[in-house]
Amino acid sequence: MDGVPGLKEDCEELLDAFQQADTVRFERFAELWRERRFHTIFYGRIRALERNKITKKTLDVAQQYFFPPYSFQIRVGALYLLYGLYNAQLCQPKQKIRIALKHWPEIQKFQLDLLDAQHYDAVYIFRRLRLARAFHFTAMPKPLTYRTKKKIEKNDFKEEFKDPSNRVNSLITNDVLEELMNIHDHYQKMKCVISADKSQPDKALSLIKDDFVVNLKDITLEHQEWQQNRMKLLRNAEVVPEAEDRKKEETLLKSEGSERANALARIKYKSYSAVVEVSRSRRHRQVQLDSSESGPSCGKSPGRSKKGSRTPQPARRGSSEVRGEKQGAEEAVTRHIGMPIIVEEDSEEGEVSLPKRRKRR
Repeated sequence: MDGVPGLKEDCEELLDAFQQADTVRFERFAELWRERRFHTIFYGRIRALERNKITKKTLDVAQQYFFPPYSFQIRVGALYLLYGLYNAQLCQPKQKIRIALKHWPEIQKFQLDLLDAQHYDAVYIFRRLRLARAFHFTAMPKPLTYRTKKKIEKNDFKEEFKDPSNRVNSLITNDVLEELMNIHDHYQKMKCVISADKSQPDKALSLIKDDFVVNLKDITLEHQEWQQNRMKLLRNAEVVPEAEDRKKEETLLKSEGSERANALARIKYKSYSAVVEVSRSRRHRQVQLDSSESGPSCGKSPGRSKKGSRTPQPARRGSSEVRGEKQGAEEAVTRHIGMPIIVEEDSEEGEVSLPKRRKRR
């Protein structure tokens, strides 16, 4: 498995948020970790082989931010990230962090810088990884195979995470300033030796300023602060347009949503306000409900109500039974099919009685 989609972007997003926090405290990194639920990055891998491959790849991706040319704050964030990923993995036994021999001197120097700057929380995290034996020391950064073509992978370093290229800081370091101070003191002593007054040098020998080294150190620190402030301003200037673009997108989405809702409302209003006229071929499907004036007779079939209101007519027993069977069969058919019963309009004169048949003698 050569790559995991979105893994590098997630790590860079977490480190970017830690960089914007402008701190190296582990407490702040832990808050960012919990907000993004970063411990669930290993979830969803069922097979042990696939889980091991994913864990190795994740640790390799996070490890590359732990070395130069990344800035001090990003390297501290990468140390916290490796600590969190190593303890959050689901592999048994745990996958280790691969460290090549050429990288170990850089790590030891980084540990000394942490101690000098009194970042004891980062020193403690590194110490915990050492005690847990989380590092796997190897000869090469990546495993080599016999008779296979070596693939040269280009690491696309993120410019925001790098240390800004500063010629002044690279030339004037602490060691250089200390050496200049020693040379300047020796120079002052030699001037006193060749002067008439041994306590202080002659004015004719004062070719440079006495506070030359101190002024050089102050100028270097001032330049470093100016560069840091400039980087913060550039970063904020990049964040502001992104926020404005997001606001514009949200307003556009809201306007589009309101327009669509209004169009749907107009369509519904037109469809419900229009009078639907049923064709003659489908009028037998309409169900005509009685008005509220009919009282308790509402909902009953008119055939039954009329049947109860009819007066018994003298008729032959055979014909009445035949009519009853026909009517019962029709009602059974209508109940079975579920078709609505057509209401017959009552005439003003009432129903006409059937003619009587004379009995045959």
